Amino acid sequence: MCGIIGYLGGHEAAPFLVESLKRLEYRGYDSAGIATIRDGILDRRRAVGKLVNLADLLVHDPLSGKSGIGHTRWATHGAPTEVNAHPHRSGPVAVVHNGIIENFRELRAELAAAGIGHETETDTETVALLANHYLTTGLDPIAAATKTIRRLEGAFALLFLFESDDDLLVAARRGPPLAIGHGEGENYVGSDAIALSPLTNQVTYLEEGDIAVITRTSVEVRDENDALANREMRIIRLDAASVDKAGHKHFMAKEIAEQPKVLGEALKHYLDGDTIVLPGGGVDFTQIDRLVLVACGTAYLACMTAKYWFETVARLPVEIDIASEFRYREPPIAPRTAALFVSQSGETADTLAALRYCAGKADRILSVVNVSESSIARESDVSFPIHAGAEIGVASTKAFTCQLTVLLALALEAARQKGELSDVGFADALAKLRGLPAIFGTGLDMGGPVEAISQELAEASDVLFLGRGLMYPLAMEGALKLKEISYIHAEAYASGELKHGPIALIDSHMPVVVMAPSDGLFEKTVSNMQEVMARGGKVVLISDSEGLAAAGEVWRKIEMPRIDPMLTPILYALPAQLLAYHTAIAKGTDVDQPRNLAKSVTVE
Repeated sequence: MCGIIGYLGGHEAAPFLVESLKRLEYRGYDSAGIATIRDGILDRRRAVGKLVNLADLLVHDPLSGKSGIGHTRWATHGAPTEVNAHPHRSGPVAVVHNGIIENFRELRAELAAAGIGHETETDTETVALLANHYLTTGLDPIAAATKTIRRLEGAFALLFLFESDDDLLVAARRGPPLAIGHGEGENYVGSDAIALSPLTNQVTYLEEGDIAVITRTSVEVRDENDALANREMRIIRLDAASVDKAGHKHFMAKEIAEQPKVLGEALKHYLDGDTIVLPGGGVDFTQIDRLVLVACGTAYLACMTAKYWFETVARLPVEIDIASEFRYREPPIAPRTAALFVSQSGETADTLAALRYCAGKADRILSVVNVSESSIARESDVSFPIHAGAEIGVASTKAFTCQLTVLLALALEAARQKGELSDVGFADALAKLRGLPAIFGTGLDMGGPVEAISQELAEASDVLFLGRGLMYPLAMEGALKLKEISYIHAEAYASGELKHGPIALIDSHMPVVVMAPSDGLFEKTVSNMQEVMARGGKVVLISDSEGLAAAGEVWRKIEMPRIDPMLTPILYALPAQLLAYHTAIAKGTDVDQPRNLAKSVTVE
């Protein structure tokens, strides 16, 4: 979602703010702006579209000052226009905000009754108006900001800048993440450690309900009860190369290519000889009768895949749900149930809310995350990092395959503990898992054939994906990736569901991508594929050499390396990613920052 940055220091703020916002572009945005104070005067610059538009504006109309705030906005309330762009201002107050103020209409009506009108369509402007209103009653900036924050309902990360004090920022967190960076005579605020990494490696993460008062030389944090809070300062280690394209045209291309390396990194942390080593004391699966998996988007599809593994290999019953449905359904949690939450960012609002619902109800709260300091990780009994490194492209690639790898390791460990795998079978499974990065690396060579097929897919208006068993969630992931970045309508079905409705869509204009390794379900999938071809459908078959040979003639083929069926979901994520990537390139869409999407969804 939106990106926030704040700076108090001895240098000109604008270059720091813009450069930090560039590092947050991956979060998704449609406008940007900064505000600074110079010689007791608060001023701002805002622009619609990409950050380059703001940078160009600042060349022609510079903004000086050694304290300031910046923002990249992903529109919620109001269209992406300059007037709706952040920072929002009311007199001597400027505010940037990530999240949603749910009671802004009531507050706006209250302000209107006091003769205070609004100029924008946004909920954030109400925060600035209210803070300014409290200033006029005689409150100082800190008291005005605090009183304003206490009036707000919803989810928000907020940062206030006051014209009367160029050595003050007030930050607040309720929901979306916010971090404070510490320097020598300088302090910073960011919605993401990536934004702060060029400035400092010393970071304090605000907790839920915290309000922080920041100057150049001090940071004071109070909790939701207004008590002084001693939040730990942490040393972050973010590889600068992770936010560089390293010669690739797009971050997505780089992150696809990094998968053999990051899969190996994940396995290094979990596999030790013939054993699986779990962090945080691990999990006693013999004490668990049921597992609940909850996530959103691509992470939810990782959970769908993991359900097959846990139930087939470990014989552990699994319930999966979309976090936004789970949290409001408020399902009963039976005894001896563990709840596992999957999120790349570890800040996904619906997933975090679902976790909090399960806290105190489930026997164990587990999570699979990419950000070890995230809210979901910190609020779990045990958190399992995926070690994918920073993922910048909005469409998840390496995080998805690392999520799958860690979830498979958990399923194998559950099977070992429950006696569903012999020592020999367990050791054999680990040996195959260790070979995955090398096989994945050979799969990257399919780029050329996939690119040619993608040129033809780019002409389609609709694409259907089919898969059975472990390939069904991967078909869904393929459809999701394609529509995310190419904007082509795509759907996925379990192959056995073809005759129950979707077959009505098949004609000579409908490409159908069939994911079918030569496993025990291959023949059944081929039968469904024949039904498609009999109706003129154009089949793109993704299979290994044996499967392609057995299937006969199809419209297009993509050959995959042979691999153990248990590992096929991880490997077959690769052609799904490459098809989407090259189709988007052919259509000329924005691969890394597709329209309307945000990397980290920190509001409902």
